[in-house]
Order: sequence, then C-alpha cells, then structure tokens
Amino acid sequence: MLYALLAIAVLVLLVTWLKLNPFIALLISSLTLGAMVVATSGALTMAEVLKAFQTGFGNTLAGTGAIIVLGVVFGKLLAESGGAGVLAKQFIRTLGPSRIGLCIILLALCVGMTTWFAVGLLLILPIVITLAKETGQPFLRLVLPLLSFLSVMHGLMPPHPGPVIAIEALHADMGKVILWALVLGIPVAAIAGPFFARLAVKRVEVATPEFTPSVSAGQTLPTFGLTIFTVLLPVMLLLTGTLVELLHAKEALWGKVGLFVGNPVIALLLSVLFAMWAFGKRCGRSAAELLKFSEQSVSGIGMTLILVGAGGGFALVMRTAGVDKQLAEIAASAGLPLLVYGWLVSAFIRVATGSATVAITVASGFIAPVLAANPGTNPELMVISIGCGSLFLSHLNDSGFWMVKECLGLSVGQTLRTWTITETLIGFSGLGMALLAEQVMKILG
Repeated sequence: MLYALLAIAVLVLLVTWLKLNPFIALLISSLTLGAMVVATSGALTMAEVLKAFQTGFGNTLAGTGAIIVLGVVFGKLLAESGGAGVLAKQFIRTLGPSRIGLCIILLALCVGMTTWFAVGLLLILPIVITLAKETGQPFLRLVLPLLSFLSVMHGLMPPHPGPVIAIEALHADMGKVILWALVLGIPVAAIAGPFFARLAVKRVEVATPEFTPSVSAGQTLPTFGLTIFTVLLPVMLLLTGTLVELLHAKEALWGKVGLFVGNPVIALLLSVLFAMWAFGKRCGRSAAELLKFSEQSVSGIGMTLILVGAGGGFALVMRTAGVDKQLAEIAASAGLPLLVYGWLVSAFIRVATGSATVAITVASGFIAPVLAANPGTNPELMVISIGCGSLFLSHLNDSGFWMVKECLGLSVGQTLRTWTITETLIGFSGLGMALLAEQVMKILG
C-alpha cells in the first residue's frame, strides 16, 4: 500500500508540478510502482510490469473504445443539427416562460444523456444566456442547474466514458445503471444545481455574458418529435437488454434479438446510423459533411482514449503488484461499506489528478477484485458511487474548471465558489443517495 501511495504521489507530481502529459505520467508511475516491488520482494520482473501495463491498456480500450467513439459521433451530429435549440424552444413553448428553470433542466437531461459535458455546455449555454437576458433572472440561477445536470449525466450515464469504463470493469448491467443514474442522479443534480443556485446568487454576483447567435443560412432544423426520439433512442435500445433479463426471456427468439440490440456497441451503432439520417440527410447535410463531422469528433477524443487505456494499465499494474489484496484487507479492517470505499478511492484520484476519467478508471480497477470477493454489494450502485466520486471537488488542476471559468466569464475565485462547490455537492450527495438506495434494497429483500 505504501508503494501504491508513492506511485500515486509520483503521478500527481508529474501531472501538476512538471506539467507532463498524463499518459506519460501514468506509464512512469506504473513503472515506478513495479520497480519498488521488484527491488524489495522480487515477486515481479520489470518485463512483467510492462506487460501488465500493456495488457491493461489494451483490455480497457477493447471493452470501451468502440462505445466512446460511437457516443462522441452521436453527440457531434446532435450539435451540428441545431437540435438543442429545437428542444429548448419547444420546452419553453410547452411549459411557459415562468418555468424557465425546468426547461433548462429538461434540456440538460436530454442533451446530456448522450453528449459530453463540454459539448452539452457549448450547445446549451447560448440558450441560457438568451433566456437570462429576456427574463431578467440572475445568470447563476439558470446556469448552475445546467452545469449540475450535465455533470451528473456525464459522470453516471452511459455511453459517457466514465460509466462505460466502470460498467466494464465491475461487470455491471448497463440498463440497470441507466435506471439508477436517472433515479439517483436527478435528485443529486437538483441538490447541487437549483437548490444551491438559490444560495449562490445571494453571495456571488455574476454578469450575464454577451452572446451573438450565428445561424447557418438555409439550414434545415430537425423537428422536435424527431429530435427527442433520436436523443432517447440509444437509451431505449440499451434498456432492451435489461428488459429481456428482467422477463427471463433470454432463450426466446425475441429475447435473443433484444439482447443483441441492447448490446452497447450495437445500440449506439444503430443510433448513430439513425442520427445520420435524422440530423444529417434529412437536414440537407451531404455525405461529405457527415464524414467530416465524424472525423472531427473522433479526432477530438484521441487523448481521452489514450488516457482511458493508460488508466486501465496503471490499475492492472496495481493489481499485479498485489495492491488489490491490501485494499481488501484495509476495507475489511476499517469496516467501511464498499460503496464508501469505492467513492473514497475515486474522489482521491480525482482531487489529485484533476481527471474524472483517470479517477473512475483507476478506482474501478482497484475495486473490481474487492467487489468480486464481496458479492453482496450491488455492482450498479458501485458504478454510481465511483462515478460521483470522480466528479468530486473540481479545482485548478481540472481542465473542466478552466472551461467553465472561460465560458461563464468568471474569475478564479468565482469559479471556486460556484462550480467547485457544485461538483463537491454532487460528490457528497451522490454517495449519500447510493448508500440510501443500498439500504432500501436490503429492506425490500
């Protein structure tokens, strides 16, 4: 355990102090841990350490790479189609100007289910700015709920990278994770967003940023019905597999078809193909434009994919060195619930490195063998707990912190007093909701 902590300290120093590329830092930290084990026990060789890193790298990407790529292509198609604006206008028309906050929440949920946090923020922020100016409501009261719901969806809802990594590592059911992400995630986001916003506007004064909308001439927008159906399509397909399992219909023909369609890769592939028609061809986009969109989206996540793999490699080196056994012993002796333990590991890595992806990848790798040895803990709730831990306490070493600061026109102090507190509330309340759900499940038997 001491070697593991030293290796993590090396990782933190390399990323934060020397500003080294996170992939290189993860590789060096893995080799550092291996070297300490080799020097003191001789149980491993450096060749075995390097092989463990490479194996963990490949295995992690094998299970998550295709899902992440398809998910980001889907989000890009939604972004380029103008679908977010279509959803916003219809929500406002239906719910009325007096329920602007609810409109933003619904918009964040719909867009955040399938698009990355950064994409969702850039899509919806112009709408929030316009609404704040038209209604005269404080900007923070509208934008903090947007940030909280987008963040929760990004951290808990497949096909985002973090939940997908955790689901793969912990052998959880993706459909059940989606259900828990909605049931627990919405109250968590409400605590960190709308409720906290009421306090924040009294203590932090933020001016509404300027925004000049740009509309492509002659661009055909998708209809509201088609947009909402397309956004929810991957979720519906993913839930198909869960429905088959709940009805014990795996052997029936329709059950086999449902399991195939509900496979995350197939569900997202079908959704992307449909989105290419709904958000592309139907809106007048050419095949060349669709190809360009997909290439742009994939090229933009190159480093993310590499970090996902490297995090998996670091986690496997930890397990190969026997850290997982030490973690299990410490958890047992401390008497901590495993959900708390998973959350603590994830939150520690998050605060140290600033990366939610690295945090959830490493934490999932840590907890997987411990969870396997304690089958009484629900793996889906563990995904939620680790996901909330990976969102905890965003501060100056997090790229998301700086993106929020720049997009909202805040100072560093204002960002710490708004965004950082929002993420901290998500972390704590998410853990609390997961523990509450675990107790309810035990009572219900």
